[in-house]
Amino acid sequence: MLELSLIRTEPERVVKGLEAKLISDAQQQVAAIIQVDKDHRQLLQQVESARAELKKSSKSIGSLIKSGNTEEAEAAKARVGSLKEDIKSYEGKIKVLIEQLHDQLVALPNLPHESVTFGKSPEDNVTVLQNGEEVKFDFTPKPHWELATSLGIIDWELGVKLTGSGFPVYLGKGAALQRALIQFFLAEASKAGYLEVMPPLVVNEDSGYATGQLPDKEGQMYHITEENLYLIPTAEVPITNLYRNVILKDSKLPVKHCGYTPCFRREAGSYGKEVRGLNRLHQFDKVELVQITAPEHSYQTLEEMTQHVMGLLDMLGLPYRQLLLCTGDMSFASAKTYDLEVFSAAQERWLEVSSVSNFEVFQSNRMKLRWRSGKDKPQLAHTLNGSALALPRILAALLENNQQADGSVSIPEVLRPFTGFDSI
Repeated sequence: MLELSLIRTEPERVVKGLEAKLISDAQQQVAAIIQVDKDHRQLLQQVESARAELKKSSKSIGSLIKSGNTEEAEAAKARVGSLKEDIKSYEGKIKVLIEQLHDQLVALPNLPHESVTFGKSPEDNVTVLQNGEEVKFDFTPKPHWELATSLGIIDWELGVKLTGSGFPVYLGKGAALQRALIQFFLAEASKAGYLEVMPPLVVNEDSGYATGQLPDKEGQMYHITEENLYLIPTAEVPITNLYRNVILKDSKLPVKHCGYTPCFRREAGSYGKEVRGLNRLHQFDKVELVQITAPEHSYQTLEEMTQHVMGLLDMLGLPYRQLLLCTGDMSFASAKTYDLEVFSAAQERWLEVSSVSNFEVFQSNRMKLRWRSGKDKPQLAHTLNGSALALPRILAALLENNQQADGSVSIPEVLRPFTGFDSI
């Protein structure tokens, strides 16, 4: 959530940033917030003035009665009654304005960082670098869904039988490879100084709100209606919320956590070749990185987290490219995002496998996550997260890029200590 103080002091900057995020009525929304805030502050002044007068009038009643000024005492009593009614009315209006202001603020996305390129669609994203060549074969490669079926490592039909499309069943070496990837990603995160967390897979509404999934993405989340809980779309949600309503000492920064969880996304409206096989699932495994930093360090941290993800892709031997997302393709909560994509040889296209984002104070303002330097006044921390990595498309690329002419698949050497086998 944007800070109200920023909207008050720099409305033009806010409007410009919102328009870059393709908010067409940004000017009107900002003007409406400023007006409601002004009305709210005026009412606060009125209620404080009324309370001061009430206190003064209440004290005068006893003195007036003792001095025999009955008429004035009755007038003071009447004034006290009138002031109480005024205060009650003011407080009711203040409550309405606070709720209105909150609803207006949570509807606004984060502002893009100044280094982010303006754009309206994924076509406007900027390729920062590309590492490795697109894989070519001297035979016709199979897409991963055919390979997985012929090798007996994923059963798509069983997943449909048990649950529905988008819920594959991993078998034998397929399950072992999934586990190996998770272990490998967690091991590398631990080497990089991240503390592993195993969080709940369901969260309450406050947690979804704090990290920006609610009210923006409720249609993409699985909702347990009876308890009003949500299946997590990413480990970012529970891990970041560990620090909701917390004031961290500067000696505790940066906070570095990693966590493996299954993730659940409805992916409503997805169809066609984009969702074939492992390309887009409703349940998938992912290792997530989360950092909490002081504001002056967050953009250096963003680069370091991105380098960590690229290091994983290097070790897996996958061709990849780094994209800087344009303003129109960024998430609701992000100030700056890098996407990492791997090349899928049989599909002959790039598949997103990680997004690494800096949210600046957008999440911490919602969850009241602050840090304090010495005896200074607490200030909002910056939060960041990134996939390191999401498994489905990594597995798809590994199968497609490492397939052999005889239909087998070679396992990258870095994974063999975790799998116990070198081919499928």
